[in-house]
Amino acid sequence: MPLIEVQDVSKLYGFGDASTLALDEVSLKIEKGECVAVMGPSGCGKSTLMNIIGLLDRPTHGSYKFDSKPVGRLRPNQAAKIRRDSIGFIFQSFNFLPRLTTLENVALPLVYKGVSVSRRIKLASEMLERVGVQNREYFLPGQLSGGQAQCAAIARALVNNPKLIIADEPTGNLDSASSLLVMELLADIHKSGNTVIFVTHNPELTRYATRVLYMHDGQIVHDEKTALGRVATTARKVLYTLPAAVNEDDVLAGVSAIMKAIPSKLTTPRPKRKKTKAKPIKRTAAKKRRQS
Repeated sequence: MPLIEVQDVSKLYGFGDASTLALDEVSLKIEKGECVAVMGPSGCGKSTLMNIIGLLDRPTHGSYKFDSKPVGRLRPNQAAKIRRDSIGFIFQSFNFLPRLTTLENVALPLVYKGVSVSRRIKLASEMLERVGVQNREYFLPGQLSGGQAQCAAIARALVNNPKLIIADEPTGNLDSASSLLVMELLADIHKSGNTVIFVTHNPELTRYATRVLYMHDGQIVHDEKTALGRVATTARKVLYTLPAAVNEDDVLAGVSAIMKAIPSKLTTPRPKRKKTKAKPIKRTAAKKRRQS
């Protein structure tokens, strides 16, 4: 029985001539325990699909079942309860409350669940230890590095022991070392039995997925099973077959050549024949004045 079952889901924003079709009849099934990477160009509908799967948004058309239960048309308070108990979110921008400590931010989901103070502090501290930043639990979010903040965000997503982890560009604002750390943490989460869906533009990160979805213009155009530790076949083509013409140095050299050529054309002197034509015109005008 799949954990996620999306059937002919479409999402429209706006009205009339100003409407935008963000998702176009998307159908998808994700089994429990899968690690799914979602790739595609900006504006192709990746984040919209994640918002619908995470019950942050409702589909305009189609049906959505989460853990065999229809959830596409739930009231806001019902959707919030499922999000609280069953779904963990990892955002690219962290979304911490700046005046709370790291420990308090991680424990925040347990507050909404009604867990006692001592219990939620203990659980949050244990989760920070699991992701390797327990020594930063009393720091404010602004005092953490990007990698530490993302590890803390993972701890916050896991503190409720959710069935599903959704990570929207979890390494988008991180350097390569921090990105590796975050992805290794997500890999450990997946190995422990959690279902993970993450959005990425980096083909290298498909090494951590068991399945890769490719989106374009609001549709899933390709669905590829892949082995852990290997770059997905389609992503490999993107990664290793880029044409040499797109090299940044070549582009800058081309721009430089164009900028040098443009001024030379603008500063070319006018032909002398234009000056010789002006004299007869002046003499003709003078004769007309004398004749009048």
